[in-house]
Amino acid sequence: MAEPAGPFHALWHGGHQYLCYCAAPQSSGFNVYVTNASEVWSTDFTLEKLEGHKSRSGMCPSEDYSTKFREAFEHRAAALTVHDSKATLQLKEGTWSLTFDLFKLPCSEARKQLQALMFGLVGCVSSLEKRLEAAEDAAAAAASCSPEKNRLQSQRLLIPDLSPRKNRGGGSAVTAKRRVPGESLINPGFKSKKAPTGVDFEDS
Repeated sequence: MAEPAGPFHALWHGGHQYLCYCAAPQSSGFNVYVTNASEVWSTDFTLEKLEGHKSRSGMCPSEDYSTKFREAFEHRAAALTVHDSKATLQLKEGTWSLTFDLFKLPCSEARKQLQALMFGLVGCVSSLEKRLEAAEDAAAAAASCSPEKNRLQSQRLLIPDLSPRKNRGGGSAVTAKRRVPGESLINPGFKSKKAPTGVDFEDS
């Protein structure tokens, strides 16, 4: 059973949602699947049928259908019609258009295909999680080694610490200004023009 290779796209028909996806079997062919999670429709391409479909669609044998599917899905240029035993998928993008007829698989084959789809999607999610984790680790490492961050850290080391700190005696870090002889105690900064003579106790 071929693992789902994608791309994956959800489509609506008749009020029901369907998942459309591609898978490449081990024979290096190509197949399209549509499922509502309980039933599966498939193009059931062999290499000969695939080449015939490309020829009728005007495609080159070397052209990759997966690329066409991805383009149509990204631009929401896909339409699905589902009947009981047959489904039709139409893709149209720019100057090209493709139509695929899909046929309902027997219950046993549908069950195997759904199992392959489920485990394939789990593998895709696990791979994406690992890639995301690796990208986050790389971004964190790059940020820690960025020149801008190193420059800011260097600037912090060069800036003097201006925060107030207490001295060993528990007093303020602001040093008391030393008074100049002759300076007024009431009006600091004013210095008397006369030299201090002290107090004369003889006249009292």
